[in-house]
Amino acid sequence: MTANDFIQIGIYLVVMLLLIKPFGRYMAHVYADQPNRITRLGGGVERFIYRVCGIKSDEDMSWKRYAITLLAFNFCGVLAVYIFQRTQQWLPLNPQHFPALSPDLSMNTAISFVTTTNWQAYSGESTMSYLTQMAALAVQNFLSASTSIAVLIAVVRGFARGSAKGIGNFWIDLTRTTLYVLMPFSLVLAMLLVSQGVIQNLKPYVDVPVVQTSSYAQPVTDAAGNPVKDATGHAETKAVPLTTQTLPMGPAASQIAIKMLGTNGGGFFGANSAHPYENPTPFSNFLEMLAILMIPAGLCITFGEMVGDRRQGWAILATMLMIFIPLTLVVTAAEQAGNPVLHSLSIDQHASRLQSGGNMEGKETRFGIAASGLFTALSTATSCGAVNNQHDSLTPLGGLVPMWLIQLGEVVFGGVGSGLYGMLAFAVVAVFIAGLMVGRTPEYLGKKIESYEMKMASLAVLIPSALAVVGTAIAVMTPAATATVGNPGAHGFSEILYTVTSVTNNNGSALSGLSANIPFWNVMLSVCMTLARYALAITMLALAGSVAAKNHVPASAGTLPTHTPLFVILLTCVIIVVGALTFLPALALGPIAEYLMSAH
Repeated sequence: MTANDFIQIGIYLVVMLLLIKPFGRYMAHVYADQPNRITRLGGGVERFIYRVCGIKSDEDMSWKRYAITLLAFNFCGVLAVYIFQRTQQWLPLNPQHFPALSPDLSMNTAISFVTTTNWQAYSGESTMSYLTQMAALAVQNFLSASTSIAVLIAVVRGFARGSAKGIGNFWIDLTRTTLYVLMPFSLVLAMLLVSQGVIQNLKPYVDVPVVQTSSYAQPVTDAAGNPVKDATGHAETKAVPLTTQTLPMGPAASQIAIKMLGTNGGGFFGANSAHPYENPTPFSNFLEMLAILMIPAGLCITFGEMVGDRRQGWAILATMLMIFIPLTLVVTAAEQAGNPVLHSLSIDQHASRLQSGGNMEGKETRFGIAASGLFTALSTATSCGAVNNQHDSLTPLGGLVPMWLIQLGEVVFGGVGSGLYGMLAFAVVAVFIAGLMVGRTPEYLGKKIESYEMKMASLAVLIPSALAVVGTAIAVMTPAATATVGNPGAHGFSEILYTVTSVTNNNGSALSGLSANIPFWNVMLSVCMTLARYALAITMLALAGSVAAKNHVPASAGTLPTHTPLFVILLTCVIIVVGALTFLPALALGPIAEYLMSAH
């Protein structure tokens, strides 16, 4: 790595850490039980929404009612997105006259956006109308992110309250998240992105002349549309001059802003944040990277404020950084080192001593390796899944990092809300292990952790991992799935493993060598996304309901402090050990095997 790499990563981390403290405290005010300056400012709009929707703002829900309400709301979201996709050819704002999507792809996409996975088995600019992008996908970017944060706030209330029957009101948490957090900051980010050249319009696609005319071979067909063959039996082709290029248009900036802030990641265009209309400049790239971590990192501060001990939030944040920073350096160093196959051929991949080279395949020259490596780590440490470079072109070790970050459960930093409540499940497991060591009933945030809480936390930790391993096994044994893999051997296995791991942890990024738009993948990945999202959320709500009903236990000499460096190290080790034990055999068959083969 070069000094430039360290400077870029260092500047990003410093700016991010300076911003999250005030932002986290702002969000704590948003979710406070008592009125404050923030909620009074938008109180009129908030009360109007409650009246129109018939919401009882003074109702305190049990964890079961909270979960049922969440499931019903998300089911309506899936249904709405599905209908938009199936009927878009008859709806307005479709200047390219895109047809309806197939039933299996429509269902896959609907579940994907409602669960914040934003897995895309299609290319946006050639598939979705403007209305579908705005009214279905962008709306769910807001609502799915709000749902995740609502679950987290309910879990935090469970630890903060004592002898309580309820954990809050889902509708209030959903409304406040959308109204006070996501909408205003998305508007500001969208305006900044437009200033950098991100497009925002409703124009039809534009045909422009190419700089240099070329030609391509087009098959010759008869009147019935069948290919014409020559005397040797080969299909005849004709040279067709290429004089124009079609430039896609659309309301991109508004969707890009919320896809980053909500760690959704679904690109308006197929190339996602590598597309110049989504991410045109180094400054827009920096803004998008900041947006990815603002809410997940800021919620750590919110957590500390809400439980009445700011040190708890900083301890969780420190744990995340202890894993994130080294892995970011690893992926950047691996890409900076270059392609090991080219090294074995004695090919110099570094242009000069002043300009770093390395593996630039699949990367945008306007970003370079450092910004691409940092973006890769950010999008896979969270549930964002957006990409500004091609993950399929990463070196074997460089590709191992984003895959493992997803496999850790996306708790470093994880998605908005979901990452932190996943981390709290690991924290419960960590204090339970510490309690076993000293022969004492474990406690976390003044609540005794007993068998029920431990069962819920264990399920939350193990469900995504189990789905990823089982789903990968099913895929590699299914001919329809293996036929879609474009690369044989270890890399092909990595493509399957990455795909299933990505959807079971609600990430949505992929290695593009796998063609996923077939009924098998659409159906199986839909099942994985649904189970991973809602099984985890429901188990954490059940844990929240259980601890909310308990009284706070005063700290004693035998209580394990959960804000100290010792606990940070213990929690970090638990996360890494679970990830290593679960996925090391699979990683050995994929990126590790690929590295060993390419290095020799």
